[in-house]
Amino acid sequence: MKKIAITGPNGLVGSRIIELLKNDFEFIPLSHKDIDITDKELVAEQLKSIDFDILLHLAAYTNVEGAETDRSQAYLINVDGTSNIFHALENTNKKIIYISTDFVFDGTNPPYDENSKPNPLGYYALTKFNGEKVLQNTAMIVRIGFPYGNIKSVKPDFIMRVKQLLEEGKTLNMITNSTITPTYIDDIAFALKHLMDNYSPEIFHIVGSKSYSPFETGKLIAKTFGLDEKLVREISYEEYSKDKAPRPQFSEIISIKNTFQKMKNLEEGLNELKKQVRV
Repeated sequence: MKKIAITGPNGLVGSRIIELLKNDFEFIPLSHKDIDITDKELVAEQLKSIDFDILLHLAAYTNVEGAETDRSQAYLINVDGTSNIFHALENTNKKIIYISTDFVFDGTNPPYDENSKPNPLGYYALTKFNGEKVLQNTAMIVRIGFPYGNIKSVKPDFIMRVKQLLEEGKTLNMITNSTITPTYIDDIAFALKHLMDNYSPEIFHIVGSKSYSPFETGKLIAKTFGLDEKLVREISYEEYSKDKAPRPQFSEIISIKNTFQKMKNLEEGLNELKKQVRV
């Protein structure tokens, strides 16, 4: 059985990957209290003392707004942290899978596949892309977009957050002239199972099979869970983006390499989620 060391094991995506694949791999969780990825010497020392085949690197600074003001922290975690892991494993036979983001694209000329040229807009996106550059051609880079579907997560994903706000009767302004590609986390986990078993140091997009405007997303969430669709109001990308960190307007991300895992669209993913919520 392959041994997988995993940073960010308690996060939204990491915790679900471990839950779903625990019979397929032996996971070695490396939470922040186990390893401080920003400490180069410590990382080298700790990773040397652990026996594993692949390091699945999910730990990241992911606060898009916060990254604009707390740039040094975002850089320290996303770039220096990734670089520390890379250097610690550089001359070993241990492999790295780095989880990146659809935000590395600028959203002006979609759709974006594995061969598209990144052009990050905000600082968070820039640090994730710089992390990719550290590992380019030596590690596997897996880009995901808007992951959802882990109902046990301490921090709710964007779907559960919208559901929660609608249940509270809150009005939500959601963008009509923009696109996102929501991705069901279970599909990410099973795609990673294939990639960990068939490792190759290249870029893969593991993303939902269809893109939607945030407004359509909000309406679908309301409809699926029997909530008031009228609470989902229209707003333009231009209005919403005022005074916010820059984000790609049309984040339509696709894959030309994923021939191994069928990815759900949002309707299918929400129906699966509804079953889990009911249980």
